[in-house]
Amino acid sequence: MAEEIIITYDREKFENGELNAKDLNKLIQVFESDIQPSIIQCKQYYLGEQGEDGTVVCNHAKDIADTAAGYFLGNPIVYKAKDGKKIDELTDALEFADVDSVDQDNALMLSIAGRSYEYWYADEGEAELAVQPLDPEHTFIVYDTTIVHKKLFGVYYYYKIDDSAQTQDPKTYVMTVTDKVIKNWVLNGDIEVESSEEGHNIGLIPLLEVRNNKFCVGDFQQQIPLIDAYNEMTGDRVKDKEQFIDSILVLYGAIMGDTEDETDEALSDLKKRKLLELDSDARAEYLTRTLDEGGMEVLRTALKEDIYTFSHVPNLTDKNFAGNSSGVAMEYKLLGLEMLTKTKERWYRRMLHDRLHVLQAFYGKKNQAIDPHNIEATFSRGLPKNIAELAGIIATLSGTVSKKTLISQLPFVQSPDDEIKAVEKENEEAIKRQQELFKEGNNEFPEELEKEEEIEEDE
Repeated sequence: MAEEIIITYDREKFENGELNAKDLNKLIQVFESDIQPSIIQCKQYYLGEQGEDGTVVCNHAKDIADTAAGYFLGNPIVYKAKDGKKIDELTDALEFADVDSVDQDNALMLSIAGRSYEYWYADEGEAELAVQPLDPEHTFIVYDTTIVHKKLFGVYYYYKIDDSAQTQDPKTYVMTVTDKVIKNWVLNGDIEVESSEEGHNIGLIPLLEVRNNKFCVGDFQQQIPLIDAYNEMTGDRVKDKEQFIDSILVLYGAIMGDTEDETDEALSDLKKRKLLELDSDARAEYLTRTLDEGGMEVLRTALKEDIYTFSHVPNLTDKNFAGNSSGVAMEYKLLGLEMLTKTKERWYRRMLHDRLHVLQAFYGKKNQAIDPHNIEATFSRGLPKNIAELAGIIATLSGTVSKKTLISQLPFVQSPDDEIKAVEKENEEAIKRQQELFKEGNNEFPEELEKEEEIEEDE
């Protein structure tokens, strides 16, 4: 039975400052035993590093993760105020932190490991917040033991060997992040070697977690047995072909030579001339295994279909994905991926809520107003659009649906409001030109048109 795996610590002990090296080392051990192994395995499959050297790898894991991540956050998230006001402070802060790149990194790591993390910080002397994605293989959040599991602190750690030390045992370098301080530890097992602490003025835990789903399962994690079976079958086919090339030659009623030298000479002659002379009652054949290519191909195809079917991520190279599919037909084909993506989006919105509150807490102290409750984040799918079909829909709904809503459906329009203003301005300029041409009592061409005619006559 699947269950949600989280790491917990007693809130009362934590608030009383009782978190010590022994407790921290124990939390890391729990993480490394219960959570980290699946993350490492999924990263190996994405990178194609599973199995031994020389193993045939058809990297369906990477294809599934890249497709799901691109569909989810291939297009940047668009932020706007619900009341229509400008949010330049927020957009400037997000642009400075380059959150679009961070979002894409998060989306890919969600597909691979089922979770991702980002750490917000302000460098010394800097007036802006920056953000750094953290490897989920070495990052986790610690929650309290209550039924609601509220966040206590975040942990990021790594191992490093101290070259100056007499022993070659690696030490554990740990960063714990709370809503008030950042503490750096150096541990040698359960023993605290050294530590340092510094405060931060964000007021919230700036290490944020986002999940792929409730159980933090990656997009291809449950299909790993099918991927292994597919790779094993493909590898067997390659080996069979190699063995066929290196088949053993069997002679019946004949020998290649009476001595080893004569045999070697005969084999050399055979390779050179491609001709073997035998007595009438002798014969020669290769010792090979007959392959059921048809049956193996049927099974291989079935495995490949199951990998994509159960991951809910379509195989875009499949013949069923025709380039001339209508929008409705394409939506049905992508129904499984869309349901998967809606789950991702729901959990990502939770993280965005925390992200906006971190920005509000930091920039609010600089009298820069950012109201997270007034911000609406819009996700758009990374899917090619049929522009001609969209244009037909917009023309049909014109007069029934607002211009802003219709224009926002076009993928190449970044700001519907700016686009509406640009169109209105062009229409006004066109009307002015017409009025100049047909102004009552004006039999002369406007100056611009007169110049154009002069140029044409000169040519």
